[in-house]
Amino acid sequence: MLLPVMQVKGKERIGESEPERFSFFAHSPIHPLAHSSFQGSPSPYDLLSLTHMTPQEKLRAIREELQQMFLERTELIDGALAALLAAQHLLIVGPPGTAKSMLADELCRRITGATYFQWLLTKFTTPEELFGAVSLKALEADDYRRVTAHKLPEAHIAFLDEVFKASSSILNAILTIINERLFHNGRQVTGVPLLTLFGASNELPEDDELLALYDRFLLRFVVGYINEEFRFLKMLLATEPSERTTMTLAELQQMQAEVRAVALPDPILNEIGNIRRELQKKNIVASDRRYRQSLSVLKALAYLHGRATVRESDLFFLEHILWRDPGEQGEVRTVIHGLIHGYEDEVQELLFQTRELRDYAERQWNSKEQQARAVIEAHTKIRHILKKIEDISQKVEDLGRPLGKVETIRQEVQSIQQQLLTKF
Repeated sequence: MLLPVMQVKGKERIGESEPERFSFFAHSPIHPLAHSSFQGSPSPYDLLSLTHMTPQEKLRAIREELQQMFLERTELIDGALAALLAAQHLLIVGPPGTAKSMLADELCRRITGATYFQWLLTKFTTPEELFGAVSLKALEADDYRRVTAHKLPEAHIAFLDEVFKASSSILNAILTIINERLFHNGRQVTGVPLLTLFGASNELPEDDELLALYDRFLLRFVVGYINEEFRFLKMLLATEPSERTTMTLAELQQMQAEVRAVALPDPILNEIGNIRRELQKKNIVASDRRYRQSLSVLKALAYLHGRATVRESDLFFLEHILWRDPGEQGEVRTVIHGLIHGYEDEVQELLFQTRELRDYAERQWNSKEQQARAVIEAHTKIRHILKKIEDISQKVEDLGRPLGKVETIRQEVQSIQQQLLTKF
């Protein structure tokens, strides 16, 4: 059984013939290349040759171009690029017409030398469509082996639409491919070159046989239609780009190696442990494997932003990793914010209290005596507030977190305290 997301009805594609439904490689209107393998010389229309750019500069240029094309998809684009850099898999959940397949296609056509496979799954999808036809020559030797040319087992990057709709046998084979990077083909078990599989669905799985596949998608994004009207109008006027920044498969693999070398400081690991503990209190439980694999995404995200070390700010991206149901995503976000920036919220609240005390002391009183008592009361309470800020500052410094906002607020509170003393 599949659970609907955001009350979106399931897609139905009835009355389409096989060539019409699965003609992506031959004559897709959004994909002028006529084959699933992006090998050979790029055409001037599709590719922008920038040999003077480093691979990381190309990566940033691709990111900026995709953000211009796909509006209100900034985090999804970062997630897709991080998934490629970390060799992890990504699931996009949303209604039809939200550019799920187009984003995967646009990203993959920018990697030259890589093989890309795309397919729409239904309950009628056969193994031959994904894994290749059975080899008649192999059958003569009593070997039930498939011809996998241009099929999923030979793809570097794949996109499967309605990924949870296929039969159990197909889903089990897909599970082995994405989890172990292996394909059982006749008497042989061969490795597959798959780097990242992008899956899309407008429904979430509920059946146990689907949950195993669902769990293998480390990154999960829920998308909807464009919210802001000015961006919607911009989308209506958008045109096909005349040139694209590209990178080679070798450059991508080079960057994957560099991502693995990104530093992961101990305080970050400790913070992940704190996030796990707080989420468990809210009955949001992710597997140990998911937490371990999330480290590769955090490294990829740091690399994507030009850093050699993971920062606390990267931890916010865990909100796309640690939820199982979309309703949990907000809770995950709140927990991470509270642990990372909770101290800033706390000192901000102390500043608001200080301002209220100042306004209380400066109001019109019936007598100077009442005003003096009000000033003394406000001054005493502000002194206690300053002590709290000092304690927070010491704790933040011990954790190695930035003190800029805490120090700014401390100075403003001290200034208010001095104003009250000199004014009265």
